[in-house]
Amino acid sequence: MRSKFLIQMLLIVMLASAACAPATAPVAPTAAPATATQAPAPTQAPTAVPPTQAPSATAVPPTVAPATAQAPTTLTVLAAASLTESFTELGKTFETNNPGVKVAFSFAGSQQLAQQLDQGAPADVFASASPKYMTAAITSKRVNKEDAQTFVKNRLVVIFPKDNPADLTVLKDLAKPGLKIDLEDKAVPAGQYSLDFLDKAVKDPGFGASFKAGVLKNVVSYETDVKAVVSKVSLGEADAGIVYITDYNAASDKLGKLDIPDALNTVATYPIAPISDSKNPDLAKTFVALVLSPEGQAVMAKYGFVPAAGTK
Repeated sequence: MRSKFLIQMLLIVMLASAACAPATAPVAPTAAPATATQAPAPTQAPTAVPPTQAPSATAVPPTVAPATAQAPTTLTVLAAASLTESFTELGKTFETNNPGVKVAFSFAGSQQLAQQLDQGAPADVFASASPKYMTAAITSKRVNKEDAQTFVKNRLVVIFPKDNPADLTVLKDLAKPGLKIDLEDKAVPAGQYSLDFLDKAVKDPGFGASFKAGVLKNVVSYETDVKAVVSKVSLGEADAGIVYITDYNAASDKLGKLDIPDALNTVATYPIAPISDSKNPDLAKTFVALVLSPEGQAVMAKYGFVPAAGTK
């Protein structure tokens, strides 16, 4: 009887142990979710201090650099349009010789430049294609009379498109009916010189008294500077024009020319001077000195100008 009782108790214990085993099994799974909810902790990293400080550290140099950079000094030169090529080269030489200086050119008809000076336009140097407009700058007190010097001379030629559609062979052909001629306005030095040529020609028996009237009848446009005439003739918008030999030289690949004899030509005199109220007086005088120097005169001669440095 006792043995049977022990056996029953043993079975009860074993059943109780079996019943308790499933109750402990879920413990491990419940622990795993607890650790899973802690995994997102790394999302706190973007809010850490170092990443937010880095941009402010790198932003400092760009704001400091501009403050320490020194802007170049600008030398403003007003020059006749016919000086475009020669003065552009001299400007580069001047910048090389004077580090930190930038030469800013304004090329236009001398009459326009003199008017700008009269209206108070800031400038450092004035180079005119005619003493008339240098005198105007002196009258407006932008230039001191004693500072003006002749630095080169120039002369006129007749130009036509390279293919010569009007078949121009002699100066008398300029009066042929139907020809399209482009000239500078008479306010432009080259325009007045062109009229002077026509005035001289009508006194020459080889041209006749009606030559000037015939030529002017063929004029289809009057321009504000010589470069505009060169452009229109080069493009075939006109059959002929009158400009300086230096303008022809600068575009000889697109143009043909007829020479005007000395007896009928006008020698253009170019004066240069520093502006009296220049903000860079020493640099202005240095630029004028370069133009008048042997080096500067050699550059001018290369473009077809006749050197005349040192003359008043």
